[in-house]
Amino acid sequence: MIEKYELFKNEYSEIERKLSAPDSTSNPETIKRLSKRHFELKIILSLFEELEKIETDINDSKKMAEAENDQEMKDFLNQQLESSKLRKEELEKTLHFKLIPKDPNADKNVIMEIRAGTGGDEASLFAGNLYRMYLKYAEKKNWKAEALSENKTGIEGVKEVIVKISGEDVYPHLKYESGVHRVQRVPETESQGRIHTSAATVAVLPEAQEVDIQIDPKDIRIDVFRSSGPGGQSVNTTDSAVRITHLPTGIVVSCQDEKSQLKNRDKAMSILRARLLAQKQEEEAKKRSDFRKTQVGSGDRSEKIRTYNYPQDRITDHRISFSVHNISEVMNGELEEIIGKLKRTEQEEILKNLSM
Repeated sequence: MIEKYELFKNEYSEIERKLSAPDSTSNPETIKRLSKRHFELKIILSLFEELEKIETDINDSKKMAEAENDQEMKDFLNQQLESSKLRKEELEKTLHFKLIPKDPNADKNVIMEIRAGTGGDEASLFAGNLYRMYLKYAEKKNWKAEALSENKTGIEGVKEVIVKISGEDVYPHLKYESGVHRVQRVPETESQGRIHTSAATVAVLPEAQEVDIQIDPKDIRIDVFRSSGPGGQSVNTTDSAVRITHLPTGIVVSCQDEKSQLKNRDKAMSILRARLLAQKQEEEAKKRSDFRKTQVGSGDRSEKIRTYNYPQDRITDHRISFSVHNISEVMNGELEEIIGKLKRTEQEEILKNLSM
């Protein structure tokens, strides 16, 4: 632990030197990154220092209690000793959480894809519900949400929607949402009052920059066509819609929401890069023996992760066997309790495997 403390202390000093350098303001992104790390290290170092002080207090209390003849004072010192030991355990646990290796995608924005699954119109309505839920959650977190592609089925439903969500700590919160979301409820169109089960799939991809994924122009085919609305009717008189095919993988991305062909192309390329980065990272992760051990669930997008049971006002996350009874609040963006529980469970799994 002393070696780690010295390493963090040296890194902290080096960052302070860089931030105070005359040319430090030349790159705002670098300043933002260094400032964030500076703040993280300040917390870690304060935990190390408090832990060192507590250990000194424990040793002093032990010596004083052993040397004390007055029983009342001895009891008091022993109480202090136990209190210090409990505080030491809390500090060690907090420090271990802070020392968990950082997710390489932690600072990235996300591309979220929501698609209606089995269940016909009801599945489309549920996909629309999930879309609004994430928009509400993003609003509560002061994140920015930008629709990249929308395929709506009416006022309430969506067949597919792709949205970019950007802001502070977006990926670390939303990464747990990938998978199959199942709903059990009585559809508005059901006259007999029977409970139906339908589903929607969610994919959360870290946004990829050109430095993350370099796409050879020879590896893509770009087709342009006229945008179409519900029922296939044309909504544009120019060929502004764009379809990009990545030839090596067969991945196809289409965008037609913008009137500008250039904007549709940029959005399609953004989605393509995110999908290619996700594919690359999944392939690399599968090669690591510790991949499954430290994940909440399998990480497979075809895995059923959550059930929304309306008649029982219950949402159950199957990966951690955790339920809440507040569907209306959750669907209005109150996701913090569920995501917080998922985050803590994953951290505990990582710590357990690191200590083995």
